[in-house]
Amino acid sequence: MARLLLIDDDADVRAPLTAWLVRHGHEVVEAGNGIEGLARLEGAQFDVVVTDIIMPDMEGIETILRIRKGWPDLPVIAISGGGSGEPSQALRPASRLGAHATLRKPFRPSVLVELVERLLAGDIPE
Repeated sequence: MARLLLIDDDADVRAPLTAWLVRHGHEVVEAGNGIEGLARLEGAQFDVVVTDIIMPDMEGIETILRIRKGWPDLPVIAISGGGSGEPSQALRPASRLGAHATLRKPFRPSVLVELVERLLAGDIPE
């Protein structure tokens, strides 16, 4: 069992992903934006962070940069539906700036579970 931090401003995205991850044996802590997510990271132990890119208050790119500074070895998965743009435009910089993997919304929850399992096993996707 791994402890995951799921950061996404859309509760309709967080709820099913949390349920799916829990069903597969993981503990999930949720946050509604990057500021909340970073606060949850302080003084806590997580195995993987999943963060949306386009969010209010603190976007995912800044969140990833701060995670890389404070928790350089913590695996990060960036997810995005692209907002008003193409999702790959939001995910490309995330990958360059420290996300270990990216997923374009919408995706099947099973794909996220598989990616989490790979990261936990030390298999960092390229």
